[in-house]
Amino acid sequence: MKHFIRLIRPINLLIIMITMIGCAYYIHTTNYFQFVRFEPINFTLLIFSTVLIAAAGNIINDYFDIKADKINKPERVVIGKHIKKRWAIALHWIFNAFAVFISIYLSIYYQSLWFVFIQVVIVNLLWFYSLYFKKKILIGNFIIALMTGIIPLLVVVFFKVSNESTQAFSPYHSSTWTIYVDYSFIYLLAICAFILNLGREIIKDIEDIEGDKKINVYSLPMYIGKKKSLWIAIAICQLSFISCLIALLFFNNSFISNQLMWVILFLGIGVTVLLIPINFIKKGLPLKWYSLIIKAILFIGISTLFLYC
Repeated sequence: MKHFIRLIRPINLLIIMITMIGCAYYIHTTNYFQFVRFEPINFTLLIFSTVLIAAAGNIINDYFDIKADKINKPERVVIGKHIKKRWAIALHWIFNAFAVFISIYLSIYYQSLWFVFIQVVIVNLLWFYSLYFKKKILIGNFIIALMTGIIPLLVVVFFKVSNESTQAFSPYHSSTWTIYVDYSFIYLLAICAFILNLGREIIKDIEDIEGDKKINVYSLPMYIGKKKSLWIAIAICQLSFISCLIALLFFNNSFISNQLMWVILFLGIGVTVLLIPINFIKKGLPLKWYSLIIKAILFIGISTLFLYC
Protein backbone atom coordinates (compact mmCIF):
# COMPACT_ATOMS: atom_id res chain seq x y z
CA MET A 1 0.00 0.00 0.00
CA LYS A 2 2.79 2.45 0.87
CA HIS A 3 4.30 1.96 -2.59
CA PHE A 4 0.96 2.70 -4.24
CA ILE A 5 0.58 5.86 -2.14
CA ARG A 6 4.07 6.99 -3.10
CA LEU A 7 3.29 6.30 -6.76
CA ILE A 8 0.29 8.66 -6.89
CA ARG A 9 2.14 11.48 -5.04
CA PRO A 10 -0.37 12.25 -2.26
CA ILE A 11 1.14 15.65 -1.39
CA ASN A 12 0.57 16.92 -4.93
CA LEU A 13 -2.98 15.57 -4.86
CA LEU A 14 -3.59 17.29 -1.52
CA ILE A 15 -2.38 20.59 -3.00
CA ILE A 16 -4.89 20.19 -5.84
CA MET A 17 -7.69 19.64 -3.33
CA ILE A 18 -6.66 22.63 -1.20
CA THR A 19 -6.43 24.83 -4.29
CA MET A 20 -9.94 23.97 -5.48
CA ILE A 21 -11.45 24.28 -2.00
CA GLY A 22 -9.63 27.59 -1.53
CA CYS A 23 -10.99 28.97 -4.80
CA ALA A 24 -14.55 28.01 -3.81
CA TYR A 25 -14.07 29.56 -0.37
CA TYR A 26 -12.74 32.78 -1.88
CA ILE A 27 -15.65 33.09 -4.30
CA HIS A 28 -18.16 32.67 -1.47
CA THR A 29 -16.51 35.05 0.97
CA THR A 30 -16.02 37.82 -1.62
CA ASN A 31 -19.64 37.53 -2.79
CA TYR A 32 -21.37 37.41 0.61
CA PHE A 33 -23.86 40.06 -0.51
CA GLN A 34 -25.53 37.83 -3.10
CA PHE A 35 -26.71 34.26 -3.36
CA VAL A 36 -24.14 32.08 -5.13
CA ARG A 37 -25.45 28.70 -6.16
CA PHE A 38 -23.16 26.01 -4.85
CA GLU A 39 -23.79 22.28 -4.59
CA PRO A 40 -21.17 20.72 -2.30
CA ILE A 41 -21.73 17.14 -3.50
CA ASN A 42 -21.17 18.02 -7.14
CA PHE A 43 -18.18 20.17 -6.28
CA THR A 44 -16.71 17.28 -4.29
CA LEU A 45 -17.20 15.06 -7.33
CA LEU A 46 -15.36 17.60 -9.47
CA ILE A 47 -12.44 17.60 -7.02
CA PHE A 48 -12.45 13.80 -6.90
CA SER A 49 -12.47 13.60 -10.69
CA THR A 50 -9.55 16.02 -10.96
CA VAL A 51 -7.55 14.17 -8.30
CA LEU A 52 -8.14 10.84 -10.06
CA ILE A 53 -6.86 12.25 -13.35
CA ALA A 54 -3.79 13.70 -11.63
CA ALA A 55 -3.08 10.38 -9.92
CA ALA A 56 -3.46 8.53 -13.22
CA GLY A 57 -1.10 11.05 -14.85
CA ASN A 58 1.51 10.40 -12.16
CA ILE A 59 1.22 6.65 -12.69
CA ILE A 60 1.57 6.75 -16.48
CA ASN A 61 4.44 9.22 -16.26
CA ASP A 62 6.36 6.88 -13.94
CA TYR A 63 5.49 3.96 -16.24
CA PHE A 64 7.23 5.59 -19.21
CA ASP A 65 10.07 6.95 -17.04
CA ILE A 66 11.26 3.66 -15.53
CA LYS A 67 14.62 3.69 -17.33
CA ALA A 68 15.28 7.34 -16.51
CA ASP A 69 14.21 7.01 -12.87
CA LYS A 70 16.59 4.09 -12.33
CA ILE A 71 19.37 6.62 -12.92
CA ASN A 72 17.89 9.88 -11.57
CA LYS A 73 16.16 8.52 -8.45
CA PRO A 74 16.65 4.74 -8.13
CA GLU A 75 15.33 4.71 -4.54
CA ARG A 76 11.96 6.05 -5.71
CA VAL A 77 11.30 3.53 -8.49
CA VAL A 78 7.99 1.77 -7.79
CA ILE A 79 6.69 0.36 -11.09
CA GLY A 80 8.43 -2.87 -12.02
CA LYS A 81 9.96 -3.08 -8.56
CA HIS A 82 7.02 -3.02 -6.14
CA ILE A 83 4.04 -2.78 -8.52
CA LYS A 84 3.82 -4.77 -11.74
CA LYS A 85 3.68 -2.83 -15.01
CA ARG A 86 0.33 -4.31 -16.05
CA TRP A 87 -1.21 -3.26 -12.73
CA ALA A 88 0.11 0.26 -13.21
CA ILE A 89 -1.53 0.48 -16.64
CA ALA A 90 -4.77 -0.98 -15.26
CA LEU A 91 -4.84 1.55 -12.40
CA HIS A 92 -4.20 4.36 -14.87
CA TRP A 93 -7.19 3.46 -17.02
CA ILE A 94 -9.48 2.70 -14.05
CA PHE A 95 -8.76 6.10 -12.49
CA ASN A 96 -9.32 7.89 -15.80
CA ALA A 97 -12.52 5.94 -16.50
CA PHE A 98 -14.01 6.94 -13.14
CA ALA A 99 -12.94 10.55 -13.65
CA VAL A 100 -14.50 10.79 -17.10
CA PHE A 101 -17.69 9.10 -15.85
CA ILE A 102 -17.99 11.77 -13.15
CA SER A 103 -17.41 14.54 -15.69
CA ILE A 104 -20.15 13.09 -17.92
CA TYR A 105 -22.54 13.15 -14.97
CA LEU A 106 -21.65 16.78 -14.19
CA SER A 107 -22.08 17.77 -17.85
CA ILE A 108 -25.51 16.16 -17.96
CA TYR A 109 -26.54 17.65 -14.61
CA TYR A 110 -25.54 21.20 -15.54
CA GLN A 111 -26.38 20.79 -19.23
CA SER A 112 -22.89 21.88 -20.22
CA LEU A 113 -20.21 20.01 -22.13
CA TRP A 114 -17.42 21.94 -20.42
CA PHE A 115 -16.76 19.35 -17.70
CA VAL A 116 -16.40 16.33 -19.94
CA PHE A 117 -14.52 18.34 -22.58
CA ILE A 118 -11.91 19.68 -20.15
CA GLN A 119 -11.38 16.38 -18.33
CA VAL A 120 -11.08 14.33 -21.53
CA VAL A 121 -8.60 16.85 -22.96
CA ILE A 122 -6.51 16.70 -19.76
CA VAL A 123 -6.52 12.87 -19.75
CA ASN A 124 -5.25 12.79 -23.34
CA LEU A 125 -2.69 15.54 -22.81
CA LEU A 126 -1.19 13.73 -19.83
CA TRP A 127 -1.00 10.47 -21.81
CA PHE A 128 0.66 12.06 -24.85
CA TYR A 129 2.89 14.12 -22.57
CA SER A 130 4.28 10.97 -20.94
CA LEU A 131 4.55 9.13 -24.25
CA TYR A 132 5.76 11.85 -26.60
CA PHE A 133 5.63 15.56 -25.67
CA LYS A 134 7.98 15.39 -22.66
CA LYS A 135 10.74 14.38 -25.07
CA LYS A 136 10.39 17.65 -26.99
CA ILE A 137 12.18 20.78 -25.88
CA LEU A 138 9.93 23.01 -23.71
CA ILE A 139 6.68 21.47 -25.03
CA GLY A 140 6.41 19.02 -22.14
CA ASN A 141 7.28 21.75 -19.63
CA PHE A 142 4.57 23.97 -21.08
CA ILE A 143 1.95 21.21 -20.90
CA ILE A 144 2.60 20.39 -17.23
CA ALA A 145 2.62 24.09 -16.30
CA LEU A 146 -0.65 24.51 -18.20
CA MET A 147 -2.22 21.60 -16.32
CA THR A 148 -1.33 23.30 -13.04
CA GLY A 149 -2.84 26.59 -14.16
CA ILE A 150 -6.05 24.89 -15.27
CA ILE A 151 -6.88 23.66 -11.74
CA PRO A 152 -8.18 27.05 -10.43
CA LEU A 153 -9.97 27.59 -13.74
CA LEU A 154 -11.92 24.36 -13.25
CA VAL A 155 -13.48 25.96 -10.18
CA VAL A 156 -14.32 29.07 -12.21
CA VAL A 157 -16.04 26.87 -14.82
CA PHE A 158 -18.03 25.15 -12.06
CA PHE A 159 -19.34 28.45 -10.65
CA LYS A 160 -19.94 29.97 -14.08
CA VAL A 161 -21.99 27.00 -15.24
CA SER A 162 -23.89 26.95 -11.94
CA ASN A 163 -24.68 30.66 -11.78
CA GLU A 164 -24.78 32.06 -15.30
CA SER A 165 -27.95 31.25 -17.17
CA THR A 166 -28.00 30.80 -20.94
CA GLN A 167 -31.77 31.34 -21.07
CA ALA A 168 -33.47 34.60 -21.97
CA PHE A 169 -33.80 36.73 -18.85
CA SER A 170 -37.15 36.83 -17.08
CA PRO A 171 -37.69 38.59 -13.71
CA TYR A 172 -40.34 35.97 -12.89
CA HIS A 173 -38.15 32.87 -13.30
CA SER A 174 -35.10 32.52 -11.07
CA SER A 175 -33.59 29.92 -13.40
CA THR A 176 -32.91 32.74 -15.90
CA TRP A 177 -31.11 34.97 -13.40
CA THR A 178 -27.37 35.45 -13.70
CA ILE A 179 -25.22 36.74 -10.84
CA TYR A 180 -22.02 38.74 -11.18
CA VAL A 181 -18.95 37.08 -9.70
CA ASP A 182 -15.45 38.57 -9.98
CA TYR A 183 -12.93 35.84 -10.77
CA SER A 184 -9.99 38.19 -11.33
CA PHE A 185 -7.94 36.99 -8.37
CA ILE A 186 -8.39 33.35 -9.37
CA TYR A 187 -7.28 34.17 -12.92
CA LEU A 188 -4.19 35.83 -11.43
CA LEU A 189 -3.54 32.76 -9.30
CA ALA A 190 -3.80 30.53 -12.38
CA ILE A 191 -1.37 32.72 -14.33
CA CYS A 192 1.17 32.74 -11.48
CA ALA A 193 0.81 28.97 -11.02
CA PHE A 194 1.49 28.46 -14.73
CA ILE A 195 4.56 30.74 -14.72
CA LEU A 196 6.13 29.33 -11.55
CA ASN A 197 5.56 25.72 -12.59
CA LEU A 198 7.07 26.37 -16.01
CA GLY A 199 10.23 27.55 -14.26
CA ARG A 200 10.11 24.62 -11.88
CA GLU A 201 9.74 22.09 -14.70
CA ILE A 202 12.87 23.45 -16.38
CA ILE A 203 14.77 23.09 -13.10
CA LYS A 204 13.53 19.50 -12.78
CA ASP A 205 14.85 18.84 -16.30
CA ILE A 206 18.28 20.02 -15.12
CA GLU A 207 18.09 17.54 -12.23
CA ASP A 208 17.04 14.66 -14.49
CA ILE A 209 19.34 15.30 -17.44
CA GLU A 210 21.38 12.09 -17.10
CA GLY A 211 18.39 9.76 -16.86
CA ASP A 212 16.48 11.63 -19.58
CA LYS A 213 19.23 10.79 -22.06
CA LYS A 214 18.30 7.12 -21.64
CA ILE A 215 14.73 7.69 -22.85
CA ASN A 216 15.68 10.11 -25.65
CA VAL A 217 14.32 13.24 -23.97
CA TYR A 218 15.53 16.43 -25.64
CA SER A 219 15.22 19.07 -22.93
CA LEU A 220 16.33 22.70 -22.69
CA PRO A 221 19.35 21.90 -20.45
CA MET A 222 20.61 19.45 -23.08
CA TYR A 223 20.37 22.16 -25.73
CA ILE A 224 21.87 25.21 -23.95
CA GLY A 225 23.47 23.74 -20.81
CA LYS A 226 22.55 23.54 -17.14
CA LYS A 227 23.66 27.01 -16.01
CA LYS A 228 21.86 28.91 -18.78
CA SER A 229 18.73 26.81 -18.25
CA LEU A 230 18.75 27.62 -14.54
CA TRP A 231 18.93 31.34 -15.21
CA ILE A 232 16.15 31.09 -17.79
CA ALA A 233 14.00 29.27 -15.23
CA ILE A 234 14.69 31.98 -12.64
CA ALA A 235 13.92 34.70 -15.21
CA ILE A 236 10.61 33.02 -16.10
CA CYS A 237 9.65 32.99 -12.41
CA GLN A 238 10.11 36.76 -12.31
CA LEU A 239 7.13 37.07 -14.65
CA SER A 240 4.91 36.13 -11.70
CA PHE A 241 6.08 39.30 -9.97
CA ILE A 242 5.31 41.35 -13.09
CA SER A 243 1.86 39.76 -13.34
CA CYS A 244 1.12 40.64 -9.71
CA LEU A 245 2.30 44.22 -10.22
CA ILE A 246 0.08 44.64 -13.28
CA ALA A 247 -2.88 43.18 -11.37
CA LEU A 248 -2.26 45.56 -8.48
CA LEU A 249 -2.29 48.53 -10.83
CA PHE A 250 -5.30 47.58 -12.93
CA PHE A 251 -7.56 45.62 -10.56
CA ASN A 252 -7.15 47.70 -7.42
CA ASN A 253 -10.82 48.77 -7.44
CA SER A 254 -12.32 45.36 -8.15
CA PHE A 255 -13.60 42.79 -5.64
CA ILE A 256 -10.00 41.69 -5.16
CA SER A 257 -9.03 43.09 -1.75
CA ASN A 258 -5.92 45.21 -1.34
CA GLN A 259 -4.77 42.86 1.38
CA LEU A 260 -4.70 39.86 -0.95
CA MET A 261 -3.10 41.78 -3.78
CA TRP A 262 -0.25 42.91 -1.54
CA VAL A 263 0.28 39.35 -0.32
CA ILE A 264 0.53 38.08 -3.89
CA LEU A 265 2.79 40.98 -4.80
CA PHE A 266 5.16 39.97 -2.00
CA LEU A 267 5.13 36.42 -3.40
CA GLY A 268 6.48 37.80 -6.65
CA ILE A 269 9.15 39.74 -4.77
CA GLY A 270 9.93 36.55 -2.84
CA VAL A 271 10.86 34.80 -6.08
CA THR A 272 13.46 37.48 -6.70
CA VAL A 273 14.73 37.64 -3.12
CA LEU A 274 15.00 33.89 -2.60
CA LEU A 275 15.92 32.43 -5.98
CA ILE A 276 18.52 34.80 -7.39
CA PRO A 277 20.79 35.39 -4.35
CA ILE A 278 21.22 31.72 -3.50
CA ASN A 279 23.05 31.21 -6.75
CA PHE A 280 25.69 33.69 -5.58
CA ILE A 281 25.78 32.72 -1.90
CA LYS A 282 26.66 29.08 -2.44
CA LYS A 283 27.85 27.58 -5.68
CA GLY A 284 26.64 24.08 -6.31
CA LEU A 285 23.51 24.44 -4.18
CA PRO A 286 21.38 21.32 -4.75
CA LEU A 287 18.89 21.97 -7.51
CA LYS A 288 16.10 20.46 -5.43
CA TRP A 289 16.24 23.57 -3.22
CA TYR A 290 15.28 25.77 -6.14
CA SER A 291 12.34 23.49 -6.83
CA LEU A 292 11.32 23.39 -3.16
CA ILE A 293 11.42 27.19 -2.88
CA ILE A 294 9.12 27.56 -5.88
CA LYS A 295 6.77 24.94 -4.45
CA ALA A 296 6.72 26.81 -1.13
CA ILE A 297 5.89 30.08 -2.91
CA LEU A 298 3.07 28.33 -4.75
CA PHE A 299 1.69 27.00 -1.48
CA ILE A 300 1.80 30.46 0.08
CA GLY A 301 -0.06 31.78 -2.95
CA ILE A 302 -2.76 29.15 -2.51
CA SER A 303 -3.07 29.98 1.20
CA THR A 304 -3.97 33.58 0.36
CA LEU A 305 -7.31 32.31 -0.89
CA PHE A 306 -8.24 31.77 2.76
CA LEU A 307 -7.10 35.20 3.96
CA TYR A 308 -9.98 37.32 2.69
CA CYS A 309 -11.58 39.45 5.38
